[in-house]
Amino acid sequence: MRLLLIEDHPKLAQWLQDWLLHSGYVVEHIERGDQADLALATNRYDLVILDLSLPGLDGIEVLRRLRERGDITPVLVLTARGGKDDRVLGLNLGADDYLPKPFDLDELEARIKALLRRAGGQTPRMKIGRLTLDTRTRETTLDGKPLQLTPRELAVLEALSARLGRPVARETVFNRVFEFDSEARIESIEIYVHRLRKKLEGSGATITTLRGLGYALSVGP
Repeated sequence: MRLLLIEDHPKLAQWLQDWLLHSGYVVEHIERGDQADLALATNRYDLVILDLSLPGLDGIEVLRRLRERGDITPVLVLTARGGKDDRVLGLNLGADDYLPKPFDLDELEARIKALLRRAGGQTPRMKIGRLTLDTRTRETTLDGKPLQLTPRELAVLEALSARLGRPVARETVFNRVFEFDSEARIESIEIYVHRLRKKLEGSGATITTLRGLGYALSVGP
């Protein structure tokens, strides 16, 4: 299970990360809200642990943007801002659970497991025209039939679908596609965008090139 820990307190973050790793989770830690927003827009996680008081971008805004993108990744809000108004706002924006600081590790672990069990019973499918993308199994279908995509074409689709209808920088797509290829050149991304665009013809899912901004995936002809 891959978890994203968004926490700006260094000692608490290190303590939590060590404990989560020891519990068998793969953990990525980010301190700033703006960096967390970018990571959530370009990567997939099984669960997010989110503090609210963050530099760069407030945790509430991180949560708001995540849900506006249609991302249903479970979010556990872990914060010292335990007032009723903050709890209500966070839950109304789509937080799945809320645990105020200070907290007990046994309770935190129980809540994480409950959220992961609940998410395991869901099938988070994205519908884009006649195209369906299952964000957990990474299966793509067109009119219910499998659409054959190469791993890099699928990586392009995932990067663009994470920000459906919004521009995604070419560099962001490149980093997603060539994550483990240090020899690749950024111009190479054009090949895979072109190939994916051809395979999506007539599906109602359209990739548009936006000069100076990158690419956008949207529902269109």
